[in-house]
Amino acid sequence: MLTDFQRKVLRILYNYKGGRRRLPTLHEMTVKTGKHKPDVMAALEALIANRYIHWEDKSDTANIMILEGWEREEDRPQVERKPQGPTNTDYWTQY
Repeated sequence: MLTDFQRKVLRILYNYKGGRRRLPTLHEMTVKTGKHKPDVMAALEALIANRYIHWEDKSDTANIMILEGWEREEDRPQVERKPQGPTNTDYWTQY
């Protein structure tokens, strides 16, 4: 499961690639995330470890290859849905 910041970095990479046809530089990543370079690098390392991206030549972010652009379904936290009880629509529809 990705942290919120790791998910944010992954989405920035994916959206940049789709919209601008290139990947953001490290400086652009720090501007977009509001974090410092070590934080962004740690998030990128976590994405590599979880196999969301592949990045061999770490001299430039243009060498990043995105393997998955969003969090895997099995990694997402499951939310229990409570059945909803009767609603109060009778009051609004029958008067």
